[in-house]
Amino acid sequence: MRWLALLSLFASQAALADTLSGTVVKVLDGDTLVIADAAKKRHTVRLAGIDAPERNQPFWLEARRSLAALCHRKSATVEWSERDRRRRYIGYVSCDGKDANAEQLRRGMAWASPQSTKPTSAFYELETYARLRRIGLWADEKAVPPWEFAATSAGGSRRGGTK
Repeated sequence: MRWLALLSLFASQAALADTLSGTVVKVLDGDTLVIADAAKKRHTVRLAGIDAPERNQPFWLEARRSLAALCHRKSATVEWSERDRRRRYIGYVSCDGKDANAEQLRRGMAWASPQSTKPTSAFYELETYARLRRIGLWADEKAVPPWEFAATSAGGSRRGGTK
């Protein structure tokens, strides 16, 4: 099936990465979580290649709840190769064997991030799957990507609107 090909692609991307594992103890939003390792040290992890709605943006809560359903209190493995300016690990997260990055896209809870995803990435196919079926945030015909939402100044109050 097509999903197996996608998973093998993600596995090959992670081949050059370091691994972090533990239990997800907190979900901050639709693309960020906190893992406690075996020594109980906490690590903040940002899911690579996706961008979920920002706080105060439509579908923020739904995206956060979706990631929590996938990962909260479950064992997780993170294949990472970089950290951002906030010292968060940026990586591909597997929770109880399920690819959380890909699943958030398939559920329509995030965009494939054009800033960090290659144009040929399978993430765009997963986003298109949700978009064509109007799943999750794609139920809103005027869904605004988080990078556009964050770039505006004051925030609008209309659904899917900009700041």
